[in-house]
Amino acid sequence: MNKDEMIKAINCTFEELKAALEGDDLDKIKELTLELHAMVHPALVSGRSEKTVADIVLDYVLSGNQNEIVQRETWDTDLHYAGSKTVPMCWQLWHTYRIEDLVSNILMENGNQIFNDEWQKKIGSSITDTGNALEPDELTEWAKNINAKELKNYMIEVGKNTRRILAGLSLEQIKNMVPEERVMRILEEGGVTTDFRSVWLLVFWGRLTIGGMILTPMTSHHMMHLPTSIDKICNKE
Repeated sequence: MNKDEMIKAINCTFEELKAALEGDDLDKIKELTLELHAMVHPALVSGRSEKTVADIVLDYVLSGNQNEIVQRETWDTDLHYAGSKTVPMCWQLWHTYRIEDLVSNILMENGNQIFNDEWQKKIGSSITDTGNALEPDELTEWAKNINAKELKNYMIEVGKNTRRILAGLSLEQIKNMVPEERVMRILEEGGVTTDFRSVWLLVFWGRLTIGGMILTPMTSHHMMHLPTSIDKICNKE
């Protein structure tokens, strides 16, 4: 399956999931949720035999291209809240998986995020937040110290853990919003900063049901960022 076929299949599954979330068929919702999650994450996360769009980007980053500059995203919905419209490719992976870690573990499960001091040291990140507010020169400096292999390991652990959480959700949880104190925990734990280009995420997530979180941070958010990297890679081939 080529890039265009992969993206078409992802978009079709997204629309199916979006429609299913309007109903009450929990088995169908979970089936589509886990299917879509698998399609936008590395194959190691779900045990798929075929490589995914995420694998295309991850393999390229691991081949010494983590600092290559790409457009931040394909959608311009939140670019006016961003520190930079261009980012190092490894930032795309850091950003999407930090958000997935925070949303799945703190908001969905009311548990502990995977990221901690040990992970920060192994990955070599100077920040603990999602990196939304970093300026271009800050992004360049940040990316120089990132250990791409450890970032991959973090991504795999986050993705596998998210699948466990998604599989255990009840219909009531999916239909409801989360308490405000969970949202504020993300700020307290350094997942976002007080910069308006970062803290606005709390407002956005606080307005979502868990079903809405499945559609955005867990799945379609990855497809806001992966395609710009894939396009860069394909244009070089």
